Amino acid sequence: MQNHKKILVFTATYNEAGNINELINSIILQPTKLDLLIIDDNSPDGTSKIIEKNQEKFSNLYLIKRNGKIGLDTAHREAYEYALKKDYDYLITMDADFSHDPNEIINFINYLDKYSFVIGSRYMEGGKCLMKGKRLILSKYGNLFMKLFLKIDCSEFTTSFRGFNIKKLNNFHLNQVYTNGYSFFIGPIYEIFNRKFSTKEIPITFKDRTKGYSKIPRIEIIRTLFNLLRLKLKRD
Repeated sequence: MQNHKKILVFTATYNEAGNINELINSIILQPTKLDLLIIDDNSPDGTSKIIEKNQEKFSNLYLIKRNGKIGLDTAHREAYEYALKKDYDYLITMDADFSHDPNEIINFINYLDKYSFVIGSRYMEGGKCLMKGKRLILSKYGNLFMKLFLKIDCSEFTTSFRGFNIKKLNNFHLNQVYTNGYSFFIGPIYEIFNRKFSTKEIPITFKDRTKGYSKIPRIEIIRTLFNLLRLKLKRD
């Protein structure tokens, strides 16, 4: 597929040595020209060394190594700034644990020419979430609660699988989002919908990770409720 846009795919890593080789190949070898940026928070399992080895093969693979575990939200803000400075047209963000299928990247690209923001949804018609048990219940009904509480017509607030048309999102930056931690992902949706940028929700299949472990601490549930209340009061 030929695409004349300058496209950056971004993911953040922390202890993803078991996934990262396969992930890099799955993204870089997509049938459209794109660059891959990885921000690694000094993974003690040597993730960054594996990325550096891959850089010997792929000239379109970029790595930012940070000195410690600074946080997922700050990594996404840094990636957005990187995309702006390097004059990319599109930024597509995703997880590094294969919960997001790299083969679905092309669906985001197809819609980003028309829309300012594209969000991948597990919970809209056609979407699938392959998590089980308490994690599925918490995620599914948590997202439904957010939709009703914030009165935003969106089925998915917590996935990082999303696309930004940098050129259309005039005067927008992830630095303007004041939610943090894992609930950071609610903030961009709130800001983008509130400012009436054009948006498109597309179905994705969310897979539960098969290697490594989930890094979401329980305190994030409390933080998410606090951030939701802040956003609600801001809108009202």
